[in-house]
Amino acid sequence: MRPPENLYHQNIAGDHSRSSCSLNRCNLSPWIIGSEEFQAQPLTLEIDGARATDARLFRRLEEIPDPEERSRLFHDYLRVKFGLDEQTGPGRGKTACSCLHLLRTWGADSNGQAGAVLKGWVESRFGLLATYHRGRLADDPAAREAFRLDRMRGAARTIGVLMQLDLLFTYCQAELQRRLPGARWKTLYRGTHDPEEYSIQSWSDDSGGKPKRLALVQLNNLSSFTSDREVAWEFGSQVWEVQVPVSKIVFFSGLFPESLLAGESEYLVLGGYYNIRSLLY
Repeated sequence: MRPPENLYHQNIAGDHSRSSCSLNRCNLSPWIIGSEEFQAQPLTLEIDGARATDARLFRRLEEIPDPEERSRLFHDYLRVKFGLDEQTGPGRGKTACSCLHLLRTWGADSNGQAGAVLKGWVESRFGLLATYHRGRLADDPAAREAFRLDRMRGAARTIGVLMQLDLLFTYCQAELQRRLPGARWKTLYRGTHDPEEYSIQSWSDDSGGKPKRLALVQLNNLSSFTSDREVAWEFGSQVWEVQVPVSKIVFFSGLFPESLLAGESEYLVLGGYYNIRSLLY
């Protein structure tokens, strides 16, 4: 979908472009995807060639009314196409890594090798640069080196996983369209103990006397949210309420029938600039 004329014109020439690459493999420019205007006027996101390459799979999925059956078909397709049950390597003692393994590992530690691979995938596909990995990447040389090494070492163990993630994102978007027909946003929550991890542009009091404060925040290029506000309080002294564009959701618990990331009602969301509400007791 082509963005309307003059949409996001301030960001194309403005400071927000510093958080994005000049190239990506997506139907929209990185500075559009990462802008706060995108949050206000979401557009469809598609990774180049992801649906067309596996068109038969997606046509078959459209014929299946049951979400669990669709999930099983998609998982089996990944397993067969990428040989996830086969032994690989010189000693044939190592199983090919799947995108689901990365997501499980992300749930335990988003700043490890799996996190670096996932953030690197976002950079290559959507052009959104990682801003945090064991530290703020803009001003922490040690964090930048850790990100580089984790990404390199993780990539060596996850050959083919970027194409799996392309398929996963495309499948996730198709499922969201089926499960939330017509929805453009999903209200999600994020708990945080470290607001300094983020680039916060400004704070202002919410009008109407509600116990909330407003801010424009630059999130990391991939971030975890939850759909359960009470769960979010378990992860921080502050909770942010965000209207997340459905088109920026990469994964959500419930996408598969297994318990992957299900306990915390977790969502993985593409980053950029977001207007958030900080919920106060």
